[in-house]
Amino acid sequence: MTDVEAIPVHQRSIALVGLMGVGKSTVGRRLAKRLDLPFADGDIEIEDAAGMTVSDIFASMGEGEFRAGEARVMRRLLEGPRLVLATGGGAMLNPNTRAVMKARAVTVWMRADLETIVERVQRRDTRPLLRGKDPLQTLKTLAEARYPIYGEADVVVDVAGGAHAQAVEAIVRALETFWKAKA
Repeated sequence: MTDVEAIPVHQRSIALVGLMGVGKSTVGRRLAKRLDLPFADGDIEIEDAAGMTVSDIFASMGEGEFRAGEARVMRRLLEGPRLVLATGGGAMLNPNTRAVMKARAVTVWMRADLETIVERVQRRDTRPLLRGKDPLQTLKTLAEARYPIYGEADVVVDVAGGAHAQAVEAIVRALETFWKAKA
């Protein structure tokens, strides 16, 4: 892995972090286009590497094996060319993944209120951590555990209200402010 100081912050990848349903994938695609960078969705990359869906990985191998594979995929993506990366909601929980993100990316915590997230996650039944559970209670539990870790992100952007285009512009402004402060 490259030394943190070897990659200027304005040349690092951008890793979007936050709870499931906050819009990392949708906003990430648009952000990548806006910044003229490639885009990668961590969950899709994991599925491609494993040859099975995230749900199937959880069901057949368990969360532990999913997280191990996720860490390998995150490292591979972040050690490659600069990109916008939509991480899985739990990717930042792994200390090694956090270290790679710190060295190779500018992390952006996409934050939204839980009610907004619940509304979004209920549109599809593809989230293994929510299957058969009360989404609001599960997300509250996840938030309690994950928010302190997400709080280590370089940039925090509230994305609950408004269109995806507004979230993209808010992230771009926050990144520009961050890059200027680190120049």
